[in-house]
Amino acid sequence: MDDKIKLYSDMERFEIININDGDKHGCLCDNDIVVDEYGELQLLILNESKSRFSIFSNSTFSEVPWDFVKKIGSRTIIIDVDENTIKKTHI
Repeated sequence: MDDKIKLYSDMERFEIININDGDKHGCLCDNDIVVDEYGELQLLILNESKSRFSIFSNSTFSEVPWDFVKKIGSRTIIIDVDENTIKKTHI
């Protein structure tokens, strides 16, 4: 397989790091990706909930447009986005 191709099953343990503020957002498996009807990646949905038992607490999600994903490395996904660009959603 081509070295440039990355499978989601391989990437689910990649850590998401925002180089704008140095925050870590956990692994891809704890977050989500939105894909449009053409198969293009649109959003990275970051689960900002601090509790592992989100059934009993409110959840906060941050929507990061895929344009702000700067690099997918060997073990990390690097984003560069500031707080003003992120859309927050509370459930």
